[in-house]
Amino acid sequence: MKKPLIIIVLLAAALIGYLLYQQTRPQQDPDQLTLYGNVDVRQVSLSFEGSGRITQMLAEEGDQLHQGDVVAVLDTQPLELQAQEVTARIEAAQQGLLKLQNGARPQEIAQARSQLTAAKTQAQQSSRDYQRLQDIFKASKGTSVSQSDVDKAHSALLIAEAQANQSQQALELLLAGARAEDIAAAEAQLQVLQANLQLLQLQIQRGQLIAPADANIRSRLLEVGDMASPSRPVFTLALTNPKWIRVYVNETRLGRIHEGMKASISSDSQPDKPITGSLSYISSSAEFTPKAIQTEELRTSLVYEVRIRFDDPQGQLKLGQPVTVNIALNQ
Repeated sequence: MKKPLIIIVLLAAALIGYLLYQQTRPQQDPDQLTLYGNVDVRQVSLSFEGSGRITQMLAEEGDQLHQGDVVAVLDTQPLELQAQEVTARIEAAQQGLLKLQNGARPQEIAQARSQLTAAKTQAQQSSRDYQRLQDIFKASKGTSVSQSDVDKAHSALLIAEAQANQSQQALELLLAGARAEDIAAAEAQLQVLQANLQLLQLQIQRGQLIAPADANIRSRLLEVGDMASPSRPVFTLALTNPKWIRVYVNETRLGRIHEGMKASISSDSQPDKPITGSLSYISSSAEFTPKAIQTEELRTSLVYEVRIRFDDPQGQLKLGQPVTVNIALNQ
């Protein structure tokens, strides 16, 4: 008789306990979706765009960086010397182009006119000498002046006329100025030098390794004196602004969420200080529930990946930290 009585008492206690549990356990709000996930760790391998020897390392592991911070510097002295040389060549090319554009100076034109006048005068004198010798040769029938003297006078006349013609052309060139083709060639050469200088300046600028975004240094891989190259990362960074959370939603709730919805994010260490984020991505394809996440559904159920984006300038939530995400479905 005692055994059945004990069984009845145990069943009654179990029933009472079950009823109390049903009354006291928190009831899930049908208009709120609670999800669990972790703050994503998004890494960047930071390398120099050029090669060279590292002269400065300006950051340590664990440092918090802001976009634009210089974290390492290469030796750029050879590039700087090349830039100085090209700068001097640009100055010379600019002066040469300016000379072509301005044309001859008034003094040069006056000098050319004087040379032309002198050449014409000499040609006139040579013409008179030739004519006089030719008349004498005809009058004396070659007794006073030889044919050789006449020929020499004629040659001197031809030379004087050629020199006068040359002086005339030289003056016309000075008055016409530089050819358009010469000016265009000088301008093109100047542009080549300026492009070379810009390239050198860009290479010098890339001698500084700059943080591409707000981030935390996870690894320092090279040191001062190491040879850096684009294929050798100097730092490994974890991006911190913005931050992302990856969670998973089953199909029954998928139709009630959409991108842009607000989400409240909290952690076990600071449950009373939630951070507001927004749904930024909802996967279009289903997958099996990852083993690392916590849900009340079976591990084999199909879920859809959802990402929540949020700003955390104070660093309240750490990368990889487990968090709880609450989404009001009546938004």
